[in-house]
Amino acid sequence: MRKWSRKNSLGGLKLRSEMDAHEADVLRSLVGAVTGLLIDRAESAPEDDLAALTGLQLGNSTPPTDPRLARLLPDFHRPEPGSPDAERADLNSALRSLHEPEIIESKVAAGRVVLDTLPPQGGRVVINPEQADAWLTALNDVRLALGTALDIDADTPEHFPDDDPRGPSLEVYHWLTWMQDSLIQALAP
Repeated sequence: MRKWSRKNSLGGLKLRSEMDAHEADVLRSLVGAVTGLLIDRAESAPEDDLAALTGLQLGNSTPPTDPRLARLLPDFHRPEPGSPDAERADLNSALRSLHEPEIIESKVAAGRVVLDTLPPQGGRVVINPEQADAWLTALNDVRLALGTALDIDADTPEHFPDDDPRGPSLEVYHWLTWMQDSLIQALAP
């Protein structure tokens, strides 16, 4: 992939890059996988009679058990241990039930923008600033999910040993990080 660049045109600001077919396939697969996880989560929400009557879309009230989804959809309220509201799990349940559907919808929409603007066989990618925001959201979600699967933290080395099966995935994680950083730099005035 080439570094993102910015170009002012009569139609407004455009951000450009180029990706080979293999890179496009990898990115399409990763974004599709994360989008699929999110869609499955949304579809697992229980039916609610009140929601059917009011039209208010409600989601799951319990946190995801999949660590990747838990990273993408964290608790809304994290009380300090020992604080008076530390025992208020019902607050997180209510907030999650109310807000998770729109968060998932936003994340899935961002993933679809990437999939729609990514050339099927690789090649030139040209996006506007709004699409770039969606790309940044989707890249971040993929990085969070992959980083969780790889158990990346502050102590993770830049490269795993040659015999570590996570090595290629870590390289993909670094590539996604570089792509996201390059796009942020191209967006900056």
